[in-house]
Amino acid sequence: MSSFFQTSIEFLKGVGPLRAALLQKELQLFTFGDLIQHYPFRHEDRTRFYTVKEVAEKIDEVSIGIQLKGTLTSFQTIGTGFKKRLVATFKDETGTLELVWFQRINWVLDKIKLNTPYLIFGKPNLFGNKISIAHPEIEALTAGNERGGYLHPVYTVTEKLKARHVDSKFIGKLIATLLPMAKNHFRETLPAALLQHYALIDKPTALHHIHFPQTEALLLQARHRLKFEELFYIQLRLIKMKLVRQDKFKGMVFSDTTILTKFYKEHLPFDLTEAQKRVIREIYADMKSGKQMNRLLQGDVGSGKTIVAFTCMLLVVSSGAQATLMAPTEILAQQHYANLKKYSDKMGIEIALLTGSVKKSQRKPIHQALENGSLQILVGTHALLEEGVKFNKLGLAIIDEQHRFGVAQRSKLWQKNASVLPHVLVMTATPIPRTLAMTLYGDLEISVIDELPKGRKPIKTTHRYDSHRLQVNGFLRTQLLEGRQVYIVYPLIDESEKLDLKHLMDGYESISRAFPDVPISIVHGQMKAEAKDYEMARFVKGETKIMVATTVIEVGVDVPNASVMIIESAERFGLSQLHQLRGRVGRGAEQSYCILMTGNKLSSDSRIRIDTMVKTNNGFEISETDLKLRGPGDLMGTQQSGALDLLIADLGKDGELLKIARDAAAQLLEADPTLSKPENQTVRHQVESMKNSAVNWSRIS
Repeated sequence: MSSFFQTSIEFLKGVGPLRAALLQKELQLFTFGDLIQHYPFRHEDRTRFYTVKEVAEKIDEVSIGIQLKGTLTSFQTIGTGFKKRLVATFKDETGTLELVWFQRINWVLDKIKLNTPYLIFGKPNLFGNKISIAHPEIEALTAGNERGGYLHPVYTVTEKLKARHVDSKFIGKLIATLLPMAKNHFRETLPAALLQHYALIDKPTALHHIHFPQTEALLLQARHRLKFEELFYIQLRLIKMKLVRQDKFKGMVFSDTTILTKFYKEHLPFDLTEAQKRVIREIYADMKSGKQMNRLLQGDVGSGKTIVAFTCMLLVVSSGAQATLMAPTEILAQQHYANLKKYSDKMGIEIALLTGSVKKSQRKPIHQALENGSLQILVGTHALLEEGVKFNKLGLAIIDEQHRFGVAQRSKLWQKNASVLPHVLVMTATPIPRTLAMTLYGDLEISVIDELPKGRKPIKTTHRYDSHRLQVNGFLRTQLLEGRQVYIVYPLIDESEKLDLKHLMDGYESISRAFPDVPISIVHGQMKAEAKDYEMARFVKGETKIMVATTVIEVGVDVPNASVMIIESAERFGLSQLHQLRGRVGRGAEQSYCILMTGNKLSSDSRIRIDTMVKTNNGFEISETDLKLRGPGDLMGTQQSGALDLLIADLGKDGELLKIARDAAAQLLEADPTLSKPENQTVRHQVESMKNSAVNWSRIS
């Protein structure tokens, strides 16, 4: 049945090999199925005709394209070279307006004739006293189009396609040719019970009306149906993966809380927040369940993930097993080690640090103690993945800033146990919007620490323009005199590393001139790792008071005395990155500040980002705004995740529908985990046909 949808696009009337090659390269449209699922991104209202008089009266209100019918009474070419344009006078029974073309003038001249009835469509503008439409669509008036009365689809195309006369209208014609041919090949992909329960229209109707809806209501129904289906199948896949893993991979049982209780009573230096307690309960339930834990722990910078990680380690140590924590950089690993060692020493627990810079002579005793089980906690970097690192009984693997490690690297760590897989806790300080977390990490359990420890003062964030530089420097001087330290961060954009490095060096020189008596560190991505670590270490020890850096300081170092973060050219950073950078300060008891420096000209998106940062310190609120502004692919820095390969749903806007679709998928799998019931055969058929070929199981082919 699906072989029809796998037919190459070149065999569709009007395409041919050359256009097929173009459509494949520019839009990744290879088959009939791809073309049908190349959904329009909007529809233009062609349900009515306007008169010139109506346009003149409502010109201030018209912000979209409108259609008119009338004749051309004159046209002429004006100007030369790049100022050349074609101007035509368009007339109906109520008045006249101007049509203007700046490009493809000869092509338009071949098409148009005087005193012939035409239908035109475009957005009117007022120039002086004249109403004008630039580059209108124009076609001869026929009995077919004279009635109007439809919503016109607008498709994504590229400039290369337009140059070869493959525009949105052409794509629409191809789909109009294909849909009647495909009609008998469409099949329903959702069970009747789901269609009824969620009041969804059937698949063939949805596919017709997503392209050529008769009414706005039918378009909305088609969109809703196709979005629901897409999100339903993505969630079905993720939940199925989770169920298979839980069923397949047993976990060690850790229910002994003796050491943990002793730590709580005698050594816990502060009260845990309610959010931390909730997360620890969730993790404890996993670790005593007999199934392997796979949990994502999200917590804003400074929310207390490390102490949660340590309490989980105590559960493991109580039962005679080992725990490990892997961090992406040496500095971060050293910081975790120092923090955990304070607690481990009090509890008499053996802990060690293993990074690339640990000498060979020091590694041997670590390897031996790890293998005989006397070393209970090991903290490290990628060095933990080396062949020589063998655990006696690894019970818990914790990975910090897990997106910095590849899947293969992570799996290497939890394959260190021959017999049974360790429990896995992945931690991130990058707040991920709930909808994105459910889609990217929907096969993991998710825990969130959504409050800061008591007594932590929120960072005060302000926005200053470059013209306020002297005032900002004055403020820095007062902070430095009070013994504080300062970060000054410059953007580094991949396309122009040299240009931005110059920007950083210029900044360094001007700061050196403004603060000649202050020791300054500089760190950027083109420095060798040892030089970077040396400069970072100087700043951590307080030997330097100002750190001039690029975003290499984004993740990691905890310097409680650093209370000011200045972000230069803040408009060039994404929201998530701004929030991560701001989190480098506010680690101590003193009031901390973040100053966002920008030029005077800001785009509307930049202004929203800056205003959001000034308004809130809540990472999840910030990530939701970021998702709406940038979309999921940009937010995660990649579109490679199949879960983000969406055809019609939008994670920034369809959060509520995603939750409904996930609940529907979960209920269906709970009632029928193997999809063997007769009423679920449509789902089973869809899953079987897609299993090996796509991550997004909602596709046609």
